[in-house]
Amino acid sequence: MTDHAQSGGLLRAVKFSRLSKRALLLGLTATQLTTIGIGGLPLVIALYTGTGALYAIVLLTVAVAAALLPVGGRQAISWVPIAASWTRRTITGQLDYRARITSRTAGPRPAGTLALPGDVASLRQYTDPVTGAVLVHDPHAATLTALLPVTHPAFVLLDPGEQQRRVTAWGRVLATVSRSGHITALQVTERTLPGSGASLADWWQTHGTNDGSFASRTYADLIDRAGPAGEQHATTIALSLDMNTAARTIRAAGGGLRGAATVLRQEVETLTIALRAADLTPGDPYDAGRLAIHVRTAYDPAIGPALERHPTLGRELATTGPIAVTETWGNLRADGTHHCVLWIAQWPQSRTFPGFLAPLLLSSGVQRTISLTYRPVRTDAAMRELRRRRTGHLSDATQRARMGQTTDATDQAELADVLQQEADLAAGHSLLTTTGLITISAHDAEQLEHDVASVEQAAIQTGVETRRLWGQQAQAFARSILPG
Repeated sequence: MTDHAQSGGLLRAVKFSRLSKRALLLGLTATQLTTIGIGGLPLVIALYTGTGALYAIVLLTVAVAAALLPVGGRQAISWVPIAASWTRRTITGQLDYRARITSRTAGPRPAGTLALPGDVASLRQYTDPVTGAVLVHDPHAATLTALLPVTHPAFVLLDPGEQQRRVTAWGRVLATVSRSGHITALQVTERTLPGSGASLADWWQTHGTNDGSFASRTYADLIDRAGPAGEQHATTIALSLDMNTAARTIRAAGGGLRGAATVLRQEVETLTIALRAADLTPGDPYDAGRLAIHVRTAYDPAIGPALERHPTLGRELATTGPIAVTETWGNLRADGTHHCVLWIAQWPQSRTFPGFLAPLLLSSGVQRTISLTYRPVRTDAAMRELRRRRTGHLSDATQRARMGQTTDATDQAELADVLQQEADLAAGHSLLTTTGLITISAHDAEQLEHDVASVEQAAIQTGVETRRLWGQQAQAFARSILPG
């Protein structure tokens, strides 16, 4: 397919930008320069006082090592805030969560809040009085989020020309989201869940010929066996409204959550039209029952088949959260399921074709959730950031030339990315930042480590670099459910 696409010019290859290091001087970030400066301060004092020079040199050596030496894919100094947060949450008992079922001392849960632990405990629900959709309100981030399901054809089975057309159409969807300036995030989530076989059984009852023949009995037996062992894929899109940015429009719509719901409803309608133009089929935004199932199966995917077989159970948002959650340095356990979150730290650096994530998306036997969060950046802010980065690269190159050093290929590639992004902005395109998270779920810790290794191997085939989010599993898991 690649050869045909290249020769016919139907499917164009793309190249992702490198992750910016936000360097200030000679490739060093502000944190690195501050660390080295603090480590060098005792040496300056020692030179003036004439005492303690040996200790000052030791401190400077430790500071330079912390600023420059990599540990686990990042500089050692970058682990300090993570370790500090982990220590604080350990001391305050925030690593373990137990639902309050019966307690005389615990007060009632505030009305409208979701029964979720950790960073998402403050989330509230608001029902749109027009559509009946349940919107998720984050009072701290001042966002209002709607979730809607999306169905789509198998992209990898399409011919190269149709694939390119759909890629271009998806670009228009992202441009539509960025155009209003009111949207803070669009999150696309693709999940694999264990199947119950209910859909297969329903299809057989409706379309099958159950006449007692050998073929009929054999087919029915195959459906009974294949159903529980199968998997189902579910794709959702979460659209988050920035209530601060859209404050004027919200006031014009009536103000408060009701006005914000009106503005978000208009944004969802615009998104729906753009999705249909891209040959995607969006459904109605989630109501309370469907949102409860979405959250419940995110924490405990194993409960999905039971909820599918009993459509009246698990539809209450007030009881949708997990009973018990325990976070460790590298994993998260919610009820009977173990989770591990990987961060896509780097996208493919060589030119690649759409569909490169197929080894990750089409892998079987692993329960995983892949979430991509797109965040539009205002044009003026994007131009300022790109100018700052371009100036930093050029000044670094000048400093290296004065010191007799050469600019390596990585710096040249980053500068080329900055210049290309500036050209795209000047041509009227929008700039979006993308965050990718992969959540792997398993029934026990041993199986989880096996599945994590399988996903990491599949990621290598796609050309992306993944990192385990040590000490940040709970926060990352929450962000994989809803953008924040």
